[in-house]
Amino acid sequence: MSIPQSGGGPIERHEQLAEYLASGCKPKQDWRIGTEHEKFGYCKDTLKPLPYDGERSIRAVLEGLRDRYGWAEVREGDYLIGLEKDGANVSLEPGGALELSGAPLETIHQTCDEVNEHLAEVKSIADEIGVGFIGLGAAPHWTHEQMPLMPKGRYKLMDAYMDKVGTMGTTMMRRTCTVQVNLDFGSEADMVQKMRVALALQPVANALFANSPFFEGRPNGVKSFRNFVWRNLDADRTGMLPFVFEDGFGFEAWADYALDVPMYFVYREGKYIDALGMSFRDFLKGELPALPGEKPTLSDWADHLTTIFPEARLKKFIEMRGADGGPWRRLCALPAFWVGLMYDQGALDAAWDLVKGWDAETRAAWHVEAGIKALDAKVGGVSMHDLAREAVAIADAGLKARARPGSGGLVPDETHFLNALKESIETGQVPADELLAKYNGPWSGDVTRVFGDYSY
Repeated sequence: MSIPQSGGGPIERHEQLAEYLASGCKPKQDWRIGTEHEKFGYCKDTLKPLPYDGERSIRAVLEGLRDRYGWAEVREGDYLIGLEKDGANVSLEPGGALELSGAPLETIHQTCDEVNEHLAEVKSIADEIGVGFIGLGAAPHWTHEQMPLMPKGRYKLMDAYMDKVGTMGTTMMRRTCTVQVNLDFGSEADMVQKMRVALALQPVANALFANSPFFEGRPNGVKSFRNFVWRNLDADRTGMLPFVFEDGFGFEAWADYALDVPMYFVYREGKYIDALGMSFRDFLKGELPALPGEKPTLSDWADHLTTIFPEARLKKFIEMRGADGGPWRRLCALPAFWVGLMYDQGALDAAWDLVKGWDAETRAAWHVEAGIKALDAKVGGVSMHDLAREAVAIADAGLKARARPGSGGLVPDETHFLNALKESIETGQVPADELLAKYNGPWSGDVTRVFGDYSY
């Protein structure tokens, strides 16, 4: 989850809220790719999740990365809660999952190199202290009580609020992981088209990357339990956002939506101030109960935007948020899928043609069915397998058209990063299907075998 934002000074005009979002517009030559991924850490001998402190802990991993690889500390009070270097940062999820938020890079070749380097660094530290890391959409057998809450003020506030607004908030915080990619837009019209394609096709990403069929030691009945968790989190800040598809959608409409999302906090002088359930509209008028008489800054607005969790999220860029965390190859396949769809106009137009006839009910149905059945899902007589085949083919064409070479020019484009998805299309099997086959076969019903077979 996000660290405190630096958005700017006082908000003196309502228009500044939309202008902040619009300031993300960039010419195409400046578009970048930012890949984020989370993974669970555990003690190799006990298979229990990592605590924050101790010889085998999240703190020990962060200190190892700092000391050996030159990462700079990010602290909150007395606690080491993250690292930063060269435009990237390493941060902690609420339950101790470790996240890399990658630097904005030009090509998927570069972002995949970054992922590989990060995982190699983490493994070198982890191996020495008896720790492992694994990419899954949900914790396979750990209970809520076993998952520690990391010492960040933001998380303490969120944790207290989550069970008041939904049924799965604290589960999301402690026991789910994702991989996502952040992409740029060139204009308001470009943002609108990309947001609509992003939301409509998130279920395809969820299906292809479904990787959480286990929970608390047994199959949970769905391919992406993470999807189920997010659908039962907090209706005020999650979901498929039908208003994005309405006439007139743009930066101002997003700002109005965000204003109606209840607040979590205000960040002041290194501390998180409780603003749970309060209104940013009141804050604009100087009537926030948590800070009476004080008006917000653009940094407060930027922070508030990070507390909204729909399937695609608009900030100064667009976040694609629909995929489960997963195996190494799929950490590079996720940005390849979305860059292929979004960064070539022909591909973006083809993707929009694929989904523009859907109504809100169809999009919502895909969102539900993708998490349950992955490629076996069907809505309105259309199969997810066929839909995913078309989407991956469009992404492939988009990457070919981008023609960004790698390996010193020996690799002509970025299409090979889609190979893991093409294999799923060919076989009809996504990571969850593979895990279930092993659970029902060679693992003999022992979920903990996943650690030996799938850790990084």
